[in-house]
Amino acid sequence: MSLGFLGIQFGFALQNANVSRILQNFGADVEHLSWFWLAAPLTGFIVQPIVGHYSDKTWGRLGRRRPFFLFGAIFASIALVLMPNAGVFAIAIPPMFIGAGFLMIMDASINVSMEPFRALVADMLPSEQRTYGYSVQSVLIGVGAVVGSGLPWILANIFGVNASSSPDTPVANNVIYSFYVGAIILIGTILWTVLRTKEYSPEQLQSFSSNKIPQQESHIGLLQIFKDFGKMPKTMKQLGVVQFFSWFALFSMWVFTTPAIAHHIYNLPVTDTSSDTYNKAGNWVGVIFMVYNGVAALYAMALPKLAKLTSRKIVHSISLVFGGLGMISMYFFKDPSMLILSMIGVGIAWASILAMPYAILAGSIPSAKMGIYMGIFNFFIVFPQIVNGIFGGPMVKRFYDSQAIYALVLAGISLFIAAIAIHFVNDKDEVKE
Repeated sequence: MSLGFLGIQFGFALQNANVSRILQNFGADVEHLSWFWLAAPLTGFIVQPIVGHYSDKTWGRLGRRRPFFLFGAIFASIALVLMPNAGVFAIAIPPMFIGAGFLMIMDASINVSMEPFRALVADMLPSEQRTYGYSVQSVLIGVGAVVGSGLPWILANIFGVNASSSPDTPVANNVIYSFYVGAIILIGTILWTVLRTKEYSPEQLQSFSSNKIPQQESHIGLLQIFKDFGKMPKTMKQLGVVQFFSWFALFSMWVFTTPAIAHHIYNLPVTDTSSDTYNKAGNWVGVIFMVYNGVAALYAMALPKLAKLTSRKIVHSISLVFGGLGMISMYFFKDPSMLILSMIGVGIAWASILAMPYAILAGSIPSAKMGIYMGIFNFFIVFPQIVNGIFGGPMVKRFYDSQAIYALVLAGISLFIAAIAIHFVNDKDEVKE
């Protein structure tokens, strides 16, 4: 059921570890990186609630959620192939702008696939199995992200693929080939889920649910999305604060880790964005991102048991504290290999971020509204990324003197705030139990 998420996260990991590097290879300044990255949360802000609403209303030969998986996977795979080759299309427009356009297409397509996967787990599992279900999904996400993050380094250091840039090939071959592999894996795993999963019909889901939705509440498009937004459960509003600070931190990590490590640990000048040493730093970012995703995959297996021994809120709070410590520790390390320790903390937080908020949220949502509310919940993921995207780059340039490492320190502090905020969330399922 969740295998397709492995492919989605494979593509997402390639994006997270390499997009800043690709854009800087094409000439982007560190101040502008977060602006280019705005393409991702903006498309998610628009796409996910609409996809959630229409997936709730869809039922056909492929089921309810699966048509959206398939459509999103096709376009995401195309964008993965095109993005590192943006320079080929740069006739009148700088390639970094074309690359940002492909980033928008890629992220919009990934969002079309991603949100229905969240809803599918809630559709198919009863309340008492949802923590386990989202934890399994986190394991598969972690597996895909481990390989996706580390693939450029693996191709360069194990298979000998060229990892150097040149005026003719501003993006190194190891990065380009990694995106090709990602496209194949993404479409292949999505097809597995589409072809191998049988969904419950809307009538069956309605019969399972204790939260009945009146039948006259029907398909009225965007107006219904706004109505549902106004009626969102209290638990969702409370989780919104937690999500804001969690995803503000994650966005900083994805955007600024490559320049932070290149300049703070490899001691490169901030103007160096294409040397062999800079590409070496970029490859190492892929490795440490592989570590945090690997830790997340392992830690996700323990989440159901830990939540049963304590509570979902306590587990999430402790996990976020580990993530904050991992982010801040990157400032103090001067040896690149020590960053592996930092990523252990980040991986613990990442596993919990991918599972616990959704497990808490699902218990407060009527089954017939699962898709739309999972989509609306995405507002609380993309809004902090938009805020960070607008102000993060100028802050690095003007307040931090282009030293991106300080953006990661702020990210650590943000995770500490999220760890406090989770204690004020009402977990309906746990109260009921």
